[in-house]
Amino acid sequence: MKFHFLTIFPEMINSYIGESILKRAAEKKLIAFDVKNIREYSKDKHKKTDERPYGGGPGMVMTAEPILNAYAKLKLLGSRTTKSKVKVVMLSPSGKMFTNTIAKKMAKQYSDIVFICGRYEGVDDRVRKILKADEYSVGGYTVTGGELPALIMTDAIARQIPGVLGKGESVEETRIASPRVYTRPETLMYKGKKYKVPKVLTQGDHKKIDEWRALQKPKQQK
Repeated sequence: MKFHFLTIFPEMINSYIGESILKRAAEKKLIAFDVKNIREYSKDKHKKTDERPYGGGPGMVMTAEPILNAYAKLKLLGSRTTKSKVKVVMLSPSGKMFTNTIAKKMAKQYSDIVFICGRYEGVDDRVRKILKADEYSVGGYTVTGGELPALIMTDAIARQIPGVLGKGESVEETRIASPRVYTRPETLMYKGKKYKVPKVLTQGDHKKIDEWRALQKPKQQK
């Protein structure tokens, strides 16, 4: 799978994908990345990528042409005409909520995922229409730009691809996991007090351990 990022802040993307599991997966050629600076595809002499919105309103809107020009230069693994292989994503607080279930489906269904990382007051909506992009949100809050949400989605999708996680890691959602985890030492001294590992975790009874871990999971809020 290949992840593409169209952004005006490529260094934000490069700093994250150049570390840890994503870096190792790319080195093993299990995944690939392409980061394009939208400013390089602007025909404006000052490399401007934003304009005032029609109809008035606060702030600026990212213009369509530089984004479409950058998209046209992508080297996709899948065909541009094969809708089931290439997924274009626009990050928006009003988009569909991204979940781990969606991450699994994307990992199986697509050869390329293209993230359009918006800024300011958003992106000219003609980009969404022309590229048939789907809008996604990573939570009920607003952040400054689309780069962080795009990286969150990339991380969640990539770990679903066979081989991306090494022997020392595992896809936590496929096993009994708990937010309450412990490691050595068994007794921790801190400011004169003893903090011990729960006894059930030290006795080797895996059935009881699984039962204990299941009880630690927080209940889903309605």
